[in-house]
Amino acid sequence: MSEQKKIVRVLGHVHGPGCKHDHAHEHDHAHEHGEKHVHGPGCKHDHAHEKQHAHEHGEKHVHGPGCKHDHDHAHEKAHVHGPSCSHGHDHDHAHDHDHGHEHGPGCSHGHDHHHPQSTRRIHPPAHRAAEGGGIALQLDLEGTLPGETDEVGRFQKLEAALEAHRGISDVHLRRDLGHAEICIHYQPELVSVQHLLSLAQSTGAVVAERYKQHTWFVRGMNSADSATVIEHAVSRITGVLSASVAYASERLVIEYDRETLTLSDVEANVKSLGYGLEVPTAGHACSHHAHGGGLAPKLELPLVVASGVLLVAGWLVERFAPVSALVPTLIWGLSMASGGFFAIRGSVQSILQRRIDIETMMVVAALGAAVLGAWFEGAFLLFLFSAGHALEHRAMDKARRSIESLSALRPEMARVRRGDDIVELPVGDVQRGERIIVRPGDRVPLDGIIREGKSSLEQAAITGESMPVPKKPGDEVFSGTINCEALLEVEVTKLSSESVLARVVDMVAQAEAQKGPNQRFAQRMERTFAPLVMGAAVLFPVVLVLMGTPLKEAILRAVSLLVAASPCALAISTPSAVLSAVAAAARGGVLVKGGIYLELLGNIRAIAFDKTGTLTVGRPRLLTSAPAQGVTREELLGTAAAVESLSAHPLARAVVDAASEQGIQAPAGKDVEAIHGKGIRGKVGEQPVEVGNLALFDGDSIPREISAEVRKLEEAGQTTMVVRKAGRYLGVLGVADTVRGGAHLVIQSLKQAGIERTVMLSGDNERVAKSIASQVGIDEARAPLMPADKVTAVRELGKQHSVAMVGDGVNDAPALAAAAVGVAMGGAGSDAALETADVVLMSDDLAKLPFALELARKATAVMKQNLVISLGVSGILVIAAVLGLTQISHAVVLHEGSTLLVVANGLRLLAFRPQQSAPAPQGAVGVQPAAS
Repeated sequence: MSEQKKIVRVLGHVHGPGCKHDHAHEHDHAHEHGEKHVHGPGCKHDHAHEKQHAHEHGEKHVHGPGCKHDHDHAHEKAHVHGPSCSHGHDHDHAHDHDHGHEHGPGCSHGHDHHHPQSTRRIHPPAHRAAEGGGIALQLDLEGTLPGETDEVGRFQKLEAALEAHRGISDVHLRRDLGHAEICIHYQPELVSVQHLLSLAQSTGAVVAERYKQHTWFVRGMNSADSATVIEHAVSRITGVLSASVAYASERLVIEYDRETLTLSDVEANVKSLGYGLEVPTAGHACSHHAHGGGLAPKLELPLVVASGVLLVAGWLVERFAPVSALVPTLIWGLSMASGGFFAIRGSVQSILQRRIDIETMMVVAALGAAVLGAWFEGAFLLFLFSAGHALEHRAMDKARRSIESLSALRPEMARVRRGDDIVELPVGDVQRGERIIVRPGDRVPLDGIIREGKSSLEQAAITGESMPVPKKPGDEVFSGTINCEALLEVEVTKLSSESVLARVVDMVAQAEAQKGPNQRFAQRMERTFAPLVMGAAVLFPVVLVLMGTPLKEAILRAVSLLVAASPCALAISTPSAVLSAVAAAARGGVLVKGGIYLELLGNIRAIAFDKTGTLTVGRPRLLTSAPAQGVTREELLGTAAAVESLSAHPLARAVVDAASEQGIQAPAGKDVEAIHGKGIRGKVGEQPVEVGNLALFDGDSIPREISAEVRKLEEAGQTTMVVRKAGRYLGVLGVADTVRGGAHLVIQSLKQAGIERTVMLSGDNERVAKSIASQVGIDEARAPLMPADKVTAVRELGKQHSVAMVGDGVNDAPALAAAAVGVAMGGAGSDAALETADVVLMSDDLAKLPFALELARKATAVMKQNLVISLGVSGILVIAAVLGLTQISHAVVLHEGSTLLVVANGLRLLAFRPQQSAPAPQGAVGVQPAAS
């Protein structure tokens, strides 16, 4: 059976070679839903419109097997290296100016050469030992099935399709390298590696085309039980592969088969349950109709108040009014109906789904009390239960609003230059490349680059920096920041939905979906607890009656047991803490991508640091000018700057900048030639000039004083450049990186916070690495290391301690992935940092790291406290109920009190603030900036 036919057999119809179907409807559907059309082997479609579409929207065109497009355009532009570049240029004190492959400003690639538009590092295929013996092929999950993160849903379809092929024995997910990989066990004699790679790619494309993921806001949820009801109902719809509802962030995420299910089917199903769905808007943490959709938000609190009033009225009537006993009973019955309105609705839905949850337990307990004549107790139970849920719902809404307040910082209108006119437009209508005017005092409406004007911007909303940051033409500005001084003209680089602020809000809002051990424990306990308690409540009165207890008392004690053991507090104990902590972190300039990373960061005992751009600024500066005898500093620096001004290399820029700062007018250079690994040659006037390391002058007689100066500067850790003009040695220049201000204080703070071991991993030479480590207080420096060596070092550390890796998020991606927690710096200016790391320090400020660590530990402690409170109170109440030491009303008060207590305890994290510390002055140290 052919490859395509096998995929068809498992997945359905696929468009293969020579397919004559009319695909127009598919193109329309894909465009309507923002989906990507995938072309299989021999596809004959006209792709011109897609290329145009991709270019217009900044999207990547995906080429399938057999694609005949002209790819030459992709390589027309040279890659430019500029300041801050931290590639492995292998200088080793060599002044390498071979710029055939040039890198531009801010470059920090690891030379992976992945697609320039990709913000997620795709790991290459690899062979490793299979778990059961033999060899297995590992493929990056994101590269094979984009958007998939786990073993369920779409992955299961891919797994089934691959395992249907001859020669493939097993397919599963593997995470032992810190990132998700598809592990394919195969028989080499039956299937070749090349065929396997092609098969995985084509099958992944087919699965990605047919099976999609979609996210909605859910309106009207008033408790964690509502989330379970929706999740259970949606997961049973034909065509839904998986469904997950996050109560704290009010989101429903499904994976579905687009050939058997439409999204309107899901919306109709959820609507039938009494909840509303709304497609999220990028950059908004809350639904636009959070208080306008569904009955719950409108009626919840009024019904609770009505229930309380009726409860008190019934008690007063019974005590002081000469009326029949039926009157207070009727009033309490109305109180039960009012207070239990949503609980009864939820329990009916659960029973229809053949499930037992907390709401079902509470309703059964209240009805049981009423049947036995304890109407007041039944009404009191449902009143307090509903009141607790109403307060809990409002408390969680406060946490969500704290996140939403971030997106509120972005203006809704932008002043756009159109010719000679300035027009006000909604930010959603402004396109890339247009220029916007930002007046002093205004918030920047969209991400962009300053083209005209100089000013200072307050970036606290994005990076947490309290002081305004100076900005000039060519610098990036971010949506939501405040222009403090002068008028700016900014070229828009990102649409409103793509801005850093929008992405931060989205990631924070979705963080609850990444569940940590404490969250998963609470969830498992809640799901197993409810059915067990219900079963115990049925058996318990039977046992009591057999032991001689009167029937009424036995049932009342069983009702007390139901109330006591209901895991309400357990259900909300961790989501409240996670949502609050993640919101507090975002406000402090730290992006935490999920509860799991909060918990992992809180348990960290060792931290590995990248050097360049992390502990150091990552920008080389000229530190030493040593003119030869009879040569002035101006002649030495001016001559070097003349030829270096024609190079884009970071070391060259350091020389040119130093000359400019010192007011030295460099003469015009020409005929520049880069000598790989050695330096640069050119002319000033008609005189030849060479600038480079000693290797550039091999075979020549170098003056002893020049050699001695080079040796002295290199021992101090500086990168050296010898300057010669017309055969005359003018002197030596020394260039080095600078340590970040406050780096020493940060390391001290981390050690005081309980970090047992700090290690610096560097591609630089060992002498320079140890010099930096001693200056900032790092325990150990390991150098020189290639990227693969950094991964090995992180894994070795991980065997002794739980380790975090701190880097720039681009060239350190493998090491970040290998650590328990990857922490990237400078996320505000780096899409790659936002995508690759688990925790992102939005500014380039290393001082945010102790804040993130302290918050994570506090959040983990709060989660544990909440688990102890919820389980402890339930345990005590269960014992008291079994022994008959408590009445229903006491159990209700203590039970609901514990629920509100854990919510309030979680919300305390919203008030957590970073401690401000004064940075230490920057110091210069010897660093080779090119070898991070």
